[in-house]
Amino acid sequence: MLPSLAAIESAAALVHRHVPPTPQYCWPLLAQRLGAEAWVKHENHTPAGAFKLRGGVVYVDELKRREPQCRALVAATRGNHGQSIAYAARLNGISATIYVPYGNSVEKNAAMRALGVELIEHGTDFQAAREEAARHASARGAHFVPAFHDDLVRGVATLWLEFFRAAPALDVVFVPIGQGSSINACVAVRNALGLATRIVGVVSTQAPCYALSFAAGRIVEAAVTTLLADGLACRLPDQAPLDVIRANVDEVVQVTDAEVAEAMRLIFASTHNVAEGAGAASCAAALQRLPAIAGKRIGLLLSGGNVDTDVFARVLGGTL
Repeated sequence: MLPSLAAIESAAALVHRHVPPTPQYCWPLLAQRLGAEAWVKHENHTPAGAFKLRGGVVYVDELKRREPQCRALVAATRGNHGQSIAYAARLNGISATIYVPYGNSVEKNAAMRALGVELIEHGTDFQAAREEAARHASARGAHFVPAFHDDLVRGVATLWLEFFRAAPALDVVFVPIGQGSSINACVAVRNALGLATRIVGVVSTQAPCYALSFAAGRIVEAAVTTLLADGLACRLPDQAPLDVIRANVDEVVQVTDAEVAEAMRLIFASTHNVAEGAGAASCAAALQRLPAIAGKRIGLLLSGGNVDTDVFARVLGGTL
């Protein structure tokens, strides 16, 4: 069930104790390149460099109320969800074990370790890490934190509440889809505020399960081969977010790693902000839609800036 406006505002009061509202800017060079009034929501400016932090703060706060005896969390991640849970666990004096697939971002792994988690590598993709994390939590009697949950959505919705209230009325927003919390949160706020803004979901061509599932009307599993957009690297959709997406989202588009790299370069050149692959996906989708967005007021979610230094150097150099 999508959260109400009152529930989102309540979450915002909690989130803003730890995560100040992030800015939204219309950058002239970016607007010039896109031919549109493009507003960027800078979730790369949170204390963990990504939007996920909001969801973790709300989730663990609610968990404390439901299970006050809880002392250990387990989660799986490609990085930003893990940082979110690690940050919230440390705030609340709870231990956290985070599973990541082999080959995960070196710098995201380091950031999670710096927050005090036990980091365990398992499997070749997020789904394998998630399944092992769930087994570990069950065996140890720890609380398993899912990648999608109503409390995570409610926390993430606070960014969309800020964005829709601070920016001028937007014709369309482009929203990256990982496991679905951000786009469900966007739908919740758009609907709660009674806005006419179109919502376009964005996935990687090399992780297309949500696009295929959106088109088929059922869950479709798809292999993950993206080397750049790890925040979109989902192999198996969850039914709950898929249902909301199918009922409320106008379309779901796919972007290639090459298009994401182009968008990362454009964002850096026009705003001097670093975007990780998933963070640039909305811009990559806008670049696909240049004739359709001409003269419109659009919203782009820069969902995170946590990209490894060597990867970003290769992106800027055009060698990735």
